[in-house]
Amino acid sequence: MPHPGSVDFNQAPFLVIWETTQACDLSCTHCRAAAQPLRDPGELSTDEGKRLLAETAAMGTPVFILSGGDPVKRPDLCELIRHGKSLGLRMGTIPAATTALTEELVKQLKDTGLDQMALSLDFPRPEQHDAFRGVPGAYAKTMQAIEWAHRCELPLQINTTICGRSLPYFREIAELVERLGIVFWEVFFLVPVGRGEALGGLTAEECEAVFEIIYDVQKRNSFVVKVTEAPHYRRYVAQREAEAQRPGHPGATLPKMLQVSEGPGHTVGLAPRGVNAGQGFAFVSHTGEVFPSGFLPLMAGNIRTQGLADIYRNSPLFRELRDPDLLLGRCGRCEYRRICGGSRSRAYALCGSYLATDPWCSYEPAVVEQASEAARPVV
Repeated sequence: MPHPGSVDFNQAPFLVIWETTQACDLSCTHCRAAAQPLRDPGELSTDEGKRLLAETAAMGTPVFILSGGDPVKRPDLCELIRHGKSLGLRMGTIPAATTALTEELVKQLKDTGLDQMALSLDFPRPEQHDAFRGVPGAYAKTMQAIEWAHRCELPLQINTTICGRSLPYFREIAELVERLGIVFWEVFFLVPVGRGEALGGLTAEECEAVFEIIYDVQKRNSFVVKVTEAPHYRRYVAQREAEAQRPGHPGATLPKMLQVSEGPGHTVGLAPRGVNAGQGFAFVSHTGEVFPSGFLPLMAGNIRTQGLADIYRNSPLFRELRDPDLLLGRCGRCEYRRICGGSRSRAYALCGSYLATDPWCSYEPAVVEQASEAARPVV
């Protein structure tokens, strides 16, 4: 297995997420999936899942996440984790905060060799979080599971969704997360797909204010901080780091604090370069469809009929998404486009084009780097 820093994003993603099932007993207001209590009979089988894990490992991808729905709905969850570990993959999973999440299950996940368990925590108060997740008691179950993870020394990740509804409480949730003894905090900026279409979005200026909070948390803590679907945070960090160290802007350089390849205790860290839809990342649905992101609903192939490596390396969709010079409007003119690139998922959701400017970014490019840019449409 190559070191995470050696992954060539043209050949392999740093991270593959498999939506093992859409079955889930929660009804989260932001969810991209059509969650339901029962599993789809068309889900990938255990053998198909193991083949996917083997294909991923053979590509040189270091990190694999078993997601959902609620992956606990699959009785083969631990078997899949063990198989992934036997192939040299760093394995993570994201159980939902339901009655199926027990202390015994957390111990079983630890015993499989699971590298990281993620739990969702979106609001700092029980009534707010429970309303967001659609089930009373979700907050209490999450806090209980945090204790179980610490008790059996299972590295813990917290996932937080930021949207218009949660924005007023973001500083408070950040302060709570800092007290939870975690190794990884992932902040997901809402993409309005699925049930998330009904939630309020952020303005570009509000994103900058959230970035300031995240940056401060990252600077004063040892746990890894990852921002998802807001790659312009990398541009924000590059600007802040440049201001602190020297004049000018490192438009082609990803700051060191965004390249932590390992978390505390050799847990999962960050990619050596900025990950974006189709660029260091692939999403596999519960029925084997391959997407650049779970929030960019354009299928590039299906692992039941085509190898994952072939889809990732050769599909026109993935290849276009890996070429920052194809971006349009401000994103295409931006000197930070190679370390940022904007949210391709949000551009598609709000503008109808995955190459359009991310409307949640306010940055005005300093220069036009290529003469051909003038001929491009402004988005």
